[in-house]
Amino acid sequence: MISKTRRPCIAVLAMMLCATTASAQENRGTPEQRAACTPDAFRLCSSFILDPARVEQCLRQNKPDLSNACRSVFEQSASPMVSRSK
Repeated sequence: MISKTRRPCIAVLAMMLCATTASAQENRGTPEQRAACTPDAFRLCSSFILDPARVEQCLRQNKPDLSNACRSVFEQSASPMVSRSK
């Protein structure tokens, strides 16, 4: 169970992540791809969470430790996460 003092910290971190990376994530894969890799990003690359490019690099470097869902995102393409066309 999460202590009462940690709940606000987690909520603030989640809000910061959404607010600061929303525009950067526009070109960082589909919503499904981001959903597949978000848990791994927090688990393996939390120190880079505000820099999507560094998170992606970190995830690539930790490919053996990725969940199956996230690993499949990186196996679909050798290039950076699939960009969405505008």
